[in-house]
Order: sequence, then C-alpha cells, then structure tokens
Amino acid sequence: MIPTHRKPSHPGEILLKEFLEPAALSQAELAKRLGVPIQRVNTLINEKRGISAETALLLSKALKTTPEFWMALQATYDLYEAKEAFKHAA
Repeated sequence: MIPTHRKPSHPGEILLKEFLEPAALSQAELAKRLGVPIQRVNTLINEKRGISAETALLLSKALKTTPEFWMALQATYDLYEAKEAFKHAA
C-alpha cells in the first residue's frame, strides 16, 4: 500500500536505518558481503540508485530477507514518484 500522507521511504534509507545501523554494519562490510563495490552500496543509501532485481537478490541473501521485500519497497517508491510527476504535469 502506498502511503498517502507522506512520501514513501527510499529503499536505501530502509537499508541504512533498519539493517545497517542496528547491526553496526558498515557500508564497506555490506559491500564485501554482497561482493559489490562500495560505491554501489553508497549510492543506494544516498538515494542516487534504486534497487535492481540483482541487488534485491544479493540483499535478501545477505540480510535474511526476501527479494520481494526489496522490490516492493522500490516499486512503492517509484510509483509515488511517478504519481507526483503526473500530478504536476497535468
């Protein structure tokens, strides 16, 4: 369900606030676990990149979640952004 009273959180914010910070896990350590460059994790956390299907699979394995969880977060965020753009274009 898409929040109507606020902008949905970007998946990178969820990754940082709900997974990395509580586990005291650095971006560098997560990148190492995922087998990706740290820049990939950093751009995701800084909301300059979205969750791809590949990233969803990697995160789900490393963080004991599901790829659907990450894809749903991204889809919700993207749909909200598209609706906002559509509203302002009309």
